[in-house]
Amino acid sequence: MHDPLTPIERKVYHFLLDFLAEHTYQPSVREIGRKVRIPSTKTVTEVLGRLEEKGFLEREHARSRGVKIVGFSSIGGVQPIPLYARVNPVAPYLTSENRERYLGVDRGLVLTDDSFLLRVVGDELAQRGILAGDLALVSPSTRAIDGELVAARIGGHVTVRLIGHLGAVVSLSTGTAGEPETFLGPTDDFAILGVVTTVVRTLRAPAPEVD
Repeated sequence: MHDPLTPIERKVYHFLLDFLAEHTYQPSVREIGRKVRIPSTKTVTEVLGRLEEKGFLEREHARSRGVKIVGFSSIGGVQPIPLYARVNPVAPYLTSENRERYLGVDRGLVLTDDSFLLRVVGDELAQRGILAGDLALVSPSTRAIDGELVAARIGGHVTVRLIGHLGAVVSLSTGTAGEPETFLGPTDDFAILGVVTTVVRTLRAPAPEVD
C-alpha cells in the first residue's frame, strides 16, 4: 500500500506521468523544477527520493533521467492503481506478493493517492447495483462515516458492506431490509481496509493474450 503524497509530491508525480505519456522519456530534474516551480534541483531530487521511498517510483541514480514509474500507464491524465487478488490476515494487509497488476484509472476518480482495487465477492449488494467480480476502488486514508460502503477484512475474508458505528462496535450490512447485520467489536478479528469510492464493472471478459 502506498503512503499518501504531499501536495508537492503529487504535482511532481502527476507531471512525470503526463510527460512520459507525451514524450516516451522522463523529464530532467531541471525540467521538473521549472514545471512545478521548485528553484532548487536538490529539492527536486529530494522529492523524487520520497516518491521512491513511498513506492511510486524506481530510480537509476547513475542516470539523469533514470526514473521508472511503478505500474506506469502510457495514457495521460491517469494513475496506475494496484489491484490486489487477496489481502493478508494480519498487517500489513496489502503486499506486493498479493498484487495482481496495476490498472490505469482516470485521476478524477482517484480520491486519494493510497487508493487500491479489490474484486467484489458475492452478489449480496446486487440491489445497490454492485455484483460479484466488480472492482471496488478503495481509499484507506478516507474516514468512513455511517452509511458508506467500506471494504473490510473479517478473519481471512474480504467483504464490501455498509458501515455503521455503535460506540466501540462496528456494524456491517447490505442495507437490504431483512438481511442480517454483522456486529464487530474490539475482540473480533477484523479490519476496515478503507472507503469504497468507485465501482468498476467489466461486462465482457478480455480476450486471452496470444503468445
